[in-house]
Amino acid sequence: MQEEINILIQAQYPLIYLITSEEERSEQAIATIAQTKPQRRVFVWTVTHGIVEYGQPRVTTQHNTVSPEAAIEWVIRQKEPNGGAGIYIFKDLHPFKDSPAVTRWLRDAIASFKGTQKTIILMSPVLQVPIELEKEVIVLDFPLPDMKELNQVLSKQLEQAKPRRISTEAREKLLKAALGLTKDEAEKVYRKAQVTTGRLTEEEVDIILSEKKQLIRRNGILEFIEEDETLDAVGGLEELKRWLRQRSNAFTERAREYGLPQPKGMLILGVPGCGKSLIAKTTSRLWSLPLLRLDMGRVYDGSMVGRSEANLRNALKTAESISPAILFIDELDKSFAGGGGSADSDGGTSSRIFGSFLTWMQEKKSPVFVMATANRVERLPGEFLRKGRFDELFFVDLPTKEERQDIFKIHLSKRRRDIARFDLEQLSNVSDGFSGAEIEQALVAAMYEAFAQDREFTQLDIIAAIKSTMPLSKTMSEQVTALRDWARQRARPAASSVAEYQRMEF
Repeated sequence: MQEEINILIQAQYPLIYLITSEEERSEQAIATIAQTKPQRRVFVWTVTHGIVEYGQPRVTTQHNTVSPEAAIEWVIRQKEPNGGAGIYIFKDLHPFKDSPAVTRWLRDAIASFKGTQKTIILMSPVLQVPIELEKEVIVLDFPLPDMKELNQVLSKQLEQAKPRRISTEAREKLLKAALGLTKDEAEKVYRKAQVTTGRLTEEEVDIILSEKKQLIRRNGILEFIEEDETLDAVGGLEELKRWLRQRSNAFTERAREYGLPQPKGMLILGVPGCGKSLIAKTTSRLWSLPLLRLDMGRVYDGSMVGRSEANLRNALKTAESISPAILFIDELDKSFAGGGGSADSDGGTSSRIFGSFLTWMQEKKSPVFVMATANRVERLPGEFLRKGRFDELFFVDLPTKEERQDIFKIHLSKRRRDIARFDLEQLSNVSDGFSGAEIEQALVAAMYEAFAQDREFTQLDIIAAIKSTMPLSKTMSEQVTALRDWARQRARPAASSVAEYQRMEF
């Protein structure tokens, strides 16, 4: 990024918009650029102190430059021997974007900078460009610190810690844990880990990850999900589990050295209540990656034009900043159902968000694995289903007889230590057509019935609860049948028995 800014300044670009919340780090990078030939002076403007030359005390301000109009006029009037060569940083000018005078002064400055070595850099964490300047400004995102910069922060902190030297593996874990944080945030969280435990080793990674959780909470659109269950808590779906276990080390450097590309994502279609969301949540434990849930309901914001698109960009940018990570989108069919043509209903907002998300999925280079679930395949735009968006498309059907036995075993074991008194095969037979969620609710209903009578629940209580329940596969049989017919030739079965049968048939 420093090289890109240097090229733009050398090419006499008059106006650069630098999006960053790290003012000090950005100023240092610009000051370094200013030392290259031809050397330039650097000035910084704030609404509190006016224009101050970089490196000088704030008391040495230029007179009458507190207002942005006066400050820009001052920049235009600079006639130094070297042609007024300089870099002029304006911090947080975006609140004045609706001021006609400020916009006009900026346009005057751009016109007067032709043939000179003057550049104005608008520095702000918020991107708000007046429409009059859209053709003139270059917008850049100042990146967060990379491993090299974070290593300098860690080395400085280790000088004050015990032990001062740590293994290469421990250092790598501490650095990767801090990826996605600003330089100041990394310094603070390393200090926090040292103060909390009195040391700084790989065992303090959890303390550093807690800072990332705060980052997600501040975002407001993403939700950090912590799941205690493992993949073993999911009954059946062995083919899907095998696929996930094969890729448990897919984001490591060893996989890159082997020549494997980073996994993009997977889409899980299926009948409601069959464990799609639980699979997504437990995968984060299997892969040891943070799980971020993208709430599309929070993305849409009609308060102002472009706000929804900005929300999505910020959410995806946050996910990339803490990658490698899993981005979980539950019920994708509801989130993007109107993406195909929403011009009449919401002014095209859904279409633009849908297009932005598809483009991001196609072009993203960061290790963010998109894990999406859906129930109604006919609602999904065709663009989602083409090869290249997702690595694999799985179909989760109603559990088979053997899978229902596993599901009963899992849920009974959670609630009672001794389950030998239950006939799992009989329970599986009477629950034909039930989803995993319906099996669990039938078990809970049986327990409530027995609890109300102050006794232990039995096999007959569970059977009675099952008999009194009408499963979704019967109440919505047409929808389930249509989904099965669609998935038979287009999706990979999640159950191992079905997958093996299809391989033999092929």
